[in-house]
Amino acid sequence: MALSKARRAVLILVCLGLLLAALGILLVFLVPELIISQVKKNVQLDPNGGFTFEVWRDLPVPFYMSVYLFEVLNEKEILEGGKPKLAQRGPYVYREYKQKTNISFHHNNTVSYLEYRTLFFVPEMSNGTQQDYVVSPNFLVLVISMLMQYANPVTKWVISGAFATFGEKAFMNRTVEEIMWGYNSPLLEFMQLTLPNTIPIKGKFGLFTSFNNTNSGLFNIFTGVDDVKKVQMVDKWNGQKEVKFWNSKQCNMINGTAGEMWPPFLKPDMDVEFYSPDACRSMKFVYEKSGKYNGIPTYRYTAPNTMFANGTVYPPNEGFCPCLASGVQNVSSCRFNAPLFLSFPHFYNADPVFLQAVDGLSPSADLHSLFLDLHPLTGIPMNCSIKLQLNLYVKAIKGIAQTGMISPVLFPTLWFAETGYIAEPLLTTYYNQVVLIPALFEYLQYVLIGLGGLLIVIAVIVEVTNKGSGFLFWSSSKKPKDNKEANLAISENLIPEPNGTILQEASL
Repeated sequence: MALSKARRAVLILVCLGLLLAALGILLVFLVPELIISQVKKNVQLDPNGGFTFEVWRDLPVPFYMSVYLFEVLNEKEILEGGKPKLAQRGPYVYREYKQKTNISFHHNNTVSYLEYRTLFFVPEMSNGTQQDYVVSPNFLVLVISMLMQYANPVTKWVISGAFATFGEKAFMNRTVEEIMWGYNSPLLEFMQLTLPNTIPIKGKFGLFTSFNNTNSGLFNIFTGVDDVKKVQMVDKWNGQKEVKFWNSKQCNMINGTAGEMWPPFLKPDMDVEFYSPDACRSMKFVYEKSGKYNGIPTYRYTAPNTMFANGTVYPPNEGFCPCLASGVQNVSSCRFNAPLFLSFPHFYNADPVFLQAVDGLSPSADLHSLFLDLHPLTGIPMNCSIKLQLNLYVKAIKGIAQTGMISPVLFPTLWFAETGYIAEPLLTTYYNQVVLIPALFEYLQYVLIGLGGLLIVIAVIVEVTNKGSGFLFWSSSKKPKDNKEANLAISENLIPEPNGTILQEASL
């Protein structure tokens, strides 16, 4: 028996509804797997393809380095044993360009490279010019004096005489450009000739001469081709599995990545690490909160309070000692034994004793904390700011007149922030790939399930309606006299004679 048109329509609606719902349910299971598969493919450092490799090789991300100098306001009082008074100058902002060279892939699924960085001053983003004069500690005089503190009196007398001959004092008034990028010093030339092993510096002397037009060492990192959990992780730095600057195996370990990207599929209970050649150590960041960067989900990671804690406060850091009070790290062992210490800017999160020893500093979590905003699905940083302060430990050295009666103090000299963020056009490309397209697939799966369910409900309603209608009514314009049954009923006074249209009913 042939199906009626209504029955065929119901059957088509049911079949189409079931098909759409099944497709939507299938997408619920397939979309996450497809996304994971694409992430694994794209984050690998594969020269034959992959979004991440192109970004990693030629970083299109704008990087900036903002430098703040601490100007000395009372040099005479300091030489007489007074408390240093400082004023922050800057920022002096530099655009930082990074270029990878000597890229070589190896049989153990690693790739090695040198990354050169070049910095250019950006006047419109700076508060001042590179020709600004700033009174600052004279590193050559103070570092050499500290290195000679245990020398015999004759050697100290010679050193002090050399300082006087070349007109060198404990503090100097030089331009920002000279302080950062170097200046010619007759004293340095003299020291290189007479004591060549004391200061292994050639040419100009400046605090950031090793930053510009130089590389940060030969990195060898995993490509992630065989194991995506290892992608970007450092295998060796300068051919070493661990450094030799510190006093424990744990502190000498090279952990994490090179600081550009991290493995994918991050979770809040996972820490992230990177090896910093500038700090001569690995640095661990911990999860703080979730957020968004221009619509892209992120996890914010910040430096823990224990990063620069001393061994007494945090025993695993004992290998970085000899230490001062907690909150600063002695880096003299990787800086030619110069009495240099790293800390967060303005001694943020450090023992109050350092802040109380100088005037002019105001630590702030908003201004001086470090952070990384990473996209948890891919491990790619969306926004980051790494901030460190360079401090010089100084004191009066008996036998070297230039140090006067300086009271022992950890002297802040400058702090800098290296920042980078995803910008256009890469931002739009990245947003489309990791946010928009997955979201469209997610919405599509629910639309299909909803539409399929709706079609099935409509089919059920139509079917029930067709089967459940017991009577149909229609109107008749016939007069009662034309209908024998009606006339009979009227004649027998069973019903009154109608005046208008009669509604007649018939059983289906």
